[in-house]
Amino acid sequence: MKKTAAQLAVYALEQLGITHTFGIPGVHNTELYDELANSSQITPLLVTHEGGGAFMADAFSRIHWGGAGAQGAARAIGTLVIVPAAGLTHAASGIGEAFLGGVPMLVITGGIRTDTPHRYKLHGVDQLEVAKGFTKAAFRVTSQDEVVATIYKAYEIATSGFPGPVLVEIPVNLQLFSAAVSEPPAWQPAPPAPPDASGIAQAAELLAGARQVGIFAGWGARHAQAQLIELAELLNAPVSTTLQGLAVFPADHPLHAGFGFSRAAAPAARHAFKGCDALLAVGTRFSEIPTGSFGAVVPAKLVHVDIDPEVFSANYPAQVAIEGDAGLVLTELLSKLKLLALTPPAQTAENTLKQQIARDKAAYRDEWLAHDSGTRVNPANFFAALREQMPAESITVLDDGNHTFLTAELYPQPRGAQLITPTDFNAMGYAVPAGIGAKLAAPHKEVAVIVGDGCFAMTCMELLTASANGLGVVFYVFNDGALSQIAQAQQRPYQRLTCTELGQSIDFAALAQATGAAYVALPDNASAAGAIAQARELAAQGRPVVVDVAIDYSKPTAFTRGVTDSNFKTFPLGQKLRFVKRMVGRRFFS
Repeated sequence: MKKTAAQLAVYALEQLGITHTFGIPGVHNTELYDELANSSQITPLLVTHEGGGAFMADAFSRIHWGGAGAQGAARAIGTLVIVPAAGLTHAASGIGEAFLGGVPMLVITGGIRTDTPHRYKLHGVDQLEVAKGFTKAAFRVTSQDEVVATIYKAYEIATSGFPGPVLVEIPVNLQLFSAAVSEPPAWQPAPPAPPDASGIAQAAELLAGARQVGIFAGWGARHAQAQLIELAELLNAPVSTTLQGLAVFPADHPLHAGFGFSRAAAPAARHAFKGCDALLAVGTRFSEIPTGSFGAVVPAKLVHVDIDPEVFSANYPAQVAIEGDAGLVLTELLSKLKLLALTPPAQTAENTLKQQIARDKAAYRDEWLAHDSGTRVNPANFFAALREQMPAESITVLDDGNHTFLTAELYPQPRGAQLITPTDFNAMGYAVPAGIGAKLAAPHKEVAVIVGDGCFAMTCMELLTASANGLGVVFYVFNDGALSQIAQAQQRPYQRLTCTELGQSIDFAALAQATGAAYVALPDNASAAGAIAQARELAAQGRPVVVDVAIDYSKPTAFTRGVTDSNFKTFPLGQKLRFVKRMVGRRFFS
């Protein structure tokens, strides 16, 4: 039979369960877009900017994808369909976010004609070379017969091991012209590899013999929440999470201690982990943010479970390392632990740990609520009002900034919640398009986007995409007129703010009106509950909503204080003195 590469690509995407694509058509992929329009399964979504489209695809995968080892058929992942060259470079931030975040993504680009000899063709850059630093793999299809197999291979690479984005370039001539091809095969998923039995047995012995175990869970443990809960209760172990993994363990569980456990963590986590002589780390690579700039003290008895063997002993030496899917490994680990003669924790000791965590959490919350925010909105007050109204099974989307760590410390994620945020790549501008991608992935769930005004300004025109598609997402914009996370980092050592004050304030009401969104003002603590209720009601009608939150950022988070101190301690003595001298000089003599 004769088929074009465009027809074959759509067939392959349908086999893989793809339901949405994100991008902008151009002369190098109009044929592919025309075939997508014929699909009864796939909805091609027009975005305002390919960077926004990439963030949407990233968020779609985070919310929708079943994870490595998903049973049976393929699961839909975020898929970009973009023009070559500028489309790829525009999308690079979102692709890079997925690359460092371990998020599967298909990036389908057009390509210049390969059937003509001319030089200097439109969009004529080597995309495979450009994409090397931020994709797991990149392929250029050379014939129609390669299309289906290449897209299948790209999906397999994107979703296996440590997940990530994979690029497939399809030259425009192959899309336009038909050629004789073999019958395209159906997708056959590979079965998950069984976990290492000997490593699990060693881990069980080590954990069973420890005086006090702590559990540190990251994004890779998101599909193993039931096993994590059972392990924590069996071992009477406090649990902390990474930033990306904030929702992997329910914050309403009495053994949940918080975000991180370094000196940059809130008191509940710091105190709970202080006496741990063993650590079970699951689905985390001990990167800079959750370790408080590598200031975490990790016990020598470290059991590290991860899908990616590259992470073992990279920053902290593992006594036992187990490669595998978190759910499969923890299920086997639980079975082994139950066979051992575990000494159950004394009731008083168990209660002491849980009571200490509860006391520390309450004291930290009360400290924030007691903070005088003047006429502006106290963050703790805002998050308390939001938590009271939001369903447990809702989705929270964050950006990169001070609001990120306020959310981590003050907005607990109960069982059933999902939270997504940029982490190691840490691209500002993530949250607005990511909120759209999350809503498309789970249209039945409420989506609350919490975003700083600086981040919001970067990608706020994607509100047009939300309005055009009737997506009821609420965007809580923390409006203080500054890039506050960096401004706080500048304040003490530099005693001045450089390029972190936004200058011209944004008229959020006018912006909402211009993009078809609703607008709600939240100017003070007293208005929080009513504004949140109004925003949720408007979103339920299928309208995006911009909530203008007059946030008070005057009190720094534990994370900001702790990371600043941890980083300063690593400086050589001469540099410490230079910084102190400059700080004192500017404060008292400028």
